[in-house]
Amino acid sequence: MMSMPQPPENHGNLAVPPDSALPGWLARLPAAWRPYAMLARLDRPVGVWLLFLPCVMGLGFARIPAGLQAIDLLWVLLFLIGAIVMRGAGCTWNDITDKDFDAKVARTAARPIPSGAVSVKQAYIFLLAQLAIGFLIWLGLPWDAKLAALLALPLVAIYPYTKRVTWWPQAWLGLTFNWGVLVGAATADVITGPVYILYFGLVLWTIAYDTIYALQDREDDALIGVRSTARLFGERAVLISFGFHTGAAALIALAAYAQGAGRLGALTALLFLAHGAWQAMTLKTRGESKALAMFKANVPAGAIVAIGFLIAALFPAGTSGRLFAEDAPPPAEAGVPDT
Repeated sequence: MMSMPQPPENHGNLAVPPDSALPGWLARLPAAWRPYAMLARLDRPVGVWLLFLPCVMGLGFARIPAGLQAIDLLWVLLFLIGAIVMRGAGCTWNDITDKDFDAKVARTAARPIPSGAVSVKQAYIFLLAQLAIGFLIWLGLPWDAKLAALLALPLVAIYPYTKRVTWWPQAWLGLTFNWGVLVGAATADVITGPVYILYFGLVLWTIAYDTIYALQDREDDALIGVRSTARLFGERAVLISFGFHTGAAALIALAAYAQGAGRLGALTALLFLAHGAWQAMTLKTRGESKALAMFKANVPAGAIVAIGFLIAALFPAGTSGRLFAEDAPPPAEAGVPDT
């Protein structure tokens, strides 16, 4: 079994960041584990939810015509474990590639690599350990989902470099973070046109919420030359972010209509849009100091969509109100009539 590399002795008691979402849990970890938990952002579970929820959305969305299956409980569990380890791997890779940038930004200077708590070599070993766990989860997926998941790897690898060459790293993050919609749909059935509509709607949603997140770093990013939509949009960042949220709601509604979700699909999109409007109003009235809180608020925004699709899939047309749809019967043999 691979042993966890130990951080340098002089950084073994790495302090708990004041903005950690789970400071108590992080402080109770052994000192040698703490830097790795921070490297994987285990104390900041928002990213896990934002990676996990699209997987559930894709699964529920693909099941709307025929209904959920009992095995979907297993798929959801695999998606959750996969989201935890692959989000951690993505953050580790991001910190390896961004170590020089992070050292120059006040909010990120205390991260394990720029602070010296974890060396680059140790970070690579930790990255490989997380990818190994992710590989085990990948083995449990259906073949179509395996292929879809593999196609996401180049997006993950390239993302940290996009902020160096484009003003739209948020768009690339959207393509990456919402790939789970395609994996979830491929796990349940096949990837259809409405699934792609949903996917691109969620890409717009990510541009919206990650623009809000990037508001925190605009001044530091400008000093070190990191690009973002928050810098590109300037004083209109909140308004334009809401525009992307509105576009996301429209595509979610269109996808739900095409998939046969009916009024429940329309209500889901409307509630999602209302949540985005609340975020924008909060930022406009209470200032950009609420940017982190509004970014985190996108977890319930995404949950609205996931729950809406799951409810629609629980009661598909023609299932007589059954909670789970029965597996489709095998086709009749040639020449033998059904009786």
